[in-house]
Amino acid sequence: MITANGFPATRRPVLCHKVLRRKVLQGAGLIALFGLGDLPFGAALAAASDKYPEDAFKQKRDADAIKTLYGTSAETSDKVKLDAPEIAENGAVVPVSVSTTLDNVTSIAFFVSENPNALAAHYKIPAGTLPNVANRLKMAKTCNVIAIVESGGKLYSATKEVKVTVGGCGG
Repeated sequence: MITANGFPATRRPVLCHKVLRRKVLQGAGLIALFGLGDLPFGAALAAASDKYPEDAFKQKRDADAIKTLYGTSAETSDKVKLDAPEIAENGAVVPVSVSTTLDNVTSIAFFVSENPNALAAHYKIPAGTLPNVANRLKMAKTCNVIAIVESGGKLYSATKEVKVTVGGCGG
């Protein structure tokens, strides 16, 4: 039996399923978009618009990179926890992370003292964000990894020596 729209009565048109699915997905997308309205996207966008520290990334020595990036040196602190392996089997992917209990953290940076460029990573931390950062660094050879946390206008650091056995920046 054929209905008024030209389709057999025992089958629903495929087009109807596609239109219904599209409407459901559009509605779900709108709900998700409006549901995210309370997140601090403004803070993330403000951090993204900060000037890229190009000069600091070009420095060869860690002390020069720290001075260029922050203008001063850091003091060692037990409130900065640097987690890195004692021995890295592959210098091309050395997992490191840093966390801190300090308040008002505005940036976190990783320095690798014997790399061709000492500054390996620099993060701006928006207000209200947990100050925990993890990354995989490329290391040329056995050397110190330095994590610097900027908090309340002061610099705090933690250092750990990582022994590299294979690979890295040098080959």
